[in-house]
Amino acid sequence: MSSANDSPPEQLALMREMVAEAKAKAPKAKPRTWRGAAVAEELPVARVLVNKGVLHLDRLFDYAVPAELSESAQPGVRVRVRFGAGSHRVHGGRREGGGLIDGFVIERRAESDYNGALAALAQVVSPEVVLGPRMLALARAVADRYAGSLADVLQLALPARSARAEAKPSPEPLPPPAAPEPAGWERYGAGPGFLRALAVGGTPRAVWTALPGPGWADELARAMAATLASGRGALAVVPDGRTAARVDAALTALLGEGRHALLTAESGPEKRYREWLAVSRGSVRAVVGTRAAMFAPVRDLGLVAVWDDGDSSHSDVHAPFPHVREVLELRAVTDGCGFLVGSTSCTVEAAQLVESGWARPLVADRETVRTYAPRIRTVGDELLARDGAARAARLPSLAWETVREGLKTGPVLVQVPRRGYVPRLACERCRTPARCTVCAGPLEAPDARDLHCGWCGRDEPAWHCRECGAFRLRAQVVGARRTAEELGRAFPAVPVRTSGRDHILDEVPDRPALVVSTPGAEPVAAGAGYAAALLLDGWAMLSRPDLRAGEDALRRWIAAASLVRGDGQVVVVAEPTLRPVQALVRWDPVGHAVRELAERAQLGFPPVSRMAAVAAGSAEAVQAFLAGAGLPPDAEVLGPVPIAGRRGEGSPGERALVRVPPGSGAALAAALKGAQAARMARGGPAEEAVRIRIDPLDIG
Repeated sequence: MSSANDSPPEQLALMREMVAEAKAKAPKAKPRTWRGAAVAEELPVARVLVNKGVLHLDRLFDYAVPAELSESAQPGVRVRVRFGAGSHRVHGGRREGGGLIDGFVIERRAESDYNGALAALAQVVSPEVVLGPRMLALARAVADRYAGSLADVLQLALPARSARAEAKPSPEPLPPPAAPEPAGWERYGAGPGFLRALAVGGTPRAVWTALPGPGWADELARAMAATLASGRGALAVVPDGRTAARVDAALTALLGEGRHALLTAESGPEKRYREWLAVSRGSVRAVVGTRAAMFAPVRDLGLVAVWDDGDSSHSDVHAPFPHVREVLELRAVTDGCGFLVGSTSCTVEAAQLVESGWARPLVADRETVRTYAPRIRTVGDELLARDGAARAARLPSLAWETVREGLKTGPVLVQVPRRGYVPRLACERCRTPARCTVCAGPLEAPDARDLHCGWCGRDEPAWHCRECGAFRLRAQVVGARRTAEELGRAFPAVPVRTSGRDHILDEVPDRPALVVSTPGAEPVAAGAGYAAALLLDGWAMLSRPDLRAGEDALRRWIAAASLVRGDGQVVVVAEPTLRPVQALVRWDPVGHAVRELAERAQLGFPPVSRMAAVAAGSAEAVQAFLAGAGLPPDAEVLGPVPIAGRRGEGSPGERALVRVPPGSGAALAAALKGAQAARMARGGPAEEAVRIRIDPLDIG
């Protein structure tokens, strides 16, 4: 009895002893200060880039290398260091204190240029070399071009670490594949020659205007395969995960598994880091990915390519806001590799590359274009005014007829510039935009309910027009959901699918259906493509107060029309005399880009000139910053002017544009970067913050 009663305490004691023994055997954490630790005998100084993305700290700092870390603290590895300790906190000749911060070892040196006491490296996070010399040089060039810090660029360039991914070895590299057949490249006059140049180790540069249809993914895959055949690496950057999946499938079908890596956010942190490590270690030499993949450490780079460079996704939303096309141009020059920018449309920047002779055009002849492009028909204001169906139901008779005929043979695409129900409203009688009586924001009815303000959110139950006194409203731009409802009532036996920001479809089956989509979210139709397409409310995209409105509208129209079969029909509801509409009718995006380039040259706007946007809370703050910036003598300041308020905000401040001619872009970036670094070093209240963006997408 007694032994049975004593057993629980004995078991508890035994468990305590086991836990204590396990704790004793557990490895001790590395000391955080290394007080008294021996310093490495060889190259005892490490130059470290600390992960502080502020301009006045955009330099390297020297740290002492403890002997225990000497072997692992090699250039390019991630480390943890103490940062921010004052010079008064010195013990035994070693600076101590400060907060722990991430960093990278850039180089090891025998002695330091700093005469004071050095802090020691606190920890080597991983012995994996993630920051090689080429990556460092590219990041520094991007930081200088965009007036940013090296640490900020590396935040964009290097994926987050995963210890589990690092622990797994990467596969052995496969031998180079055979050069592919030209296939779809035969449709372009210089296409086969471009592939041959890549296959024999050449470095051609080209601007590729792809024909409509799904063939572009296979053609891009063949360009990458030709580069791999020469024993070099290839990199392709696309706007989004859906597009990356298409190129991924085309490469797998052409070359099989194991020859390329897919770098997208959809992969998840661990898988993406594992794929990135395979590229960094040389296991694979081909990469397809979204924006951050522009920094992928591909070995022996032979080709860099960007698809649809006009898509806003190619411009990073984090400082210093680099653009994929510009970064890949830098890589083409520094790495001496080929360059390819492709799209079914053509940006003004791409046209300038051809105009300057830096790249050659890759285009099909007009007869081939007519074979693959669908027929384009327009509906302008004059036809809408005579069309009773358009006045009653917003869709003109030609659009109804096109939908009816298209549904006999397959799906029909309907592109609507806005999502939701009725995003924007105006007076039915005088067309004056409906505005909030409190903040003057636009009134909207996103869910077919009562009116409310799109900026401040207040309800507006008793609206009336202040210009003419009318009480009835009409839709300026009807959203995708409202359009889907209208079409569903008109064609009750046909399924209606919607694709937009909240729910994007990748593909729809090859059978009759109505697919209502916002620009950029159009799903691919299986089989030969859509039977027809409607491009509604074209004026909504053309009337945006932005320099790129026409170019962007044409790019979105052509992207949607490219999904339609060659024998299909596309109806665009826009004034037919406008230049972008005429370019769509003729299927001539290159001609439109060349004319836009000529006009911008006359006006001195990008890409003919280099430009920077400088914004702050007040006009005085902008002017004071620019006055002390030491701008180049040929700089021209436009503004400052108020920045248009965003939804739910008041006016966020004032902005000035600084313009310089070609050749002075580097001096402008350096001047603004220096002024910003000096301002940040002085400190000041948050409301005096100054924001700089080189080559902004939105100029106004």
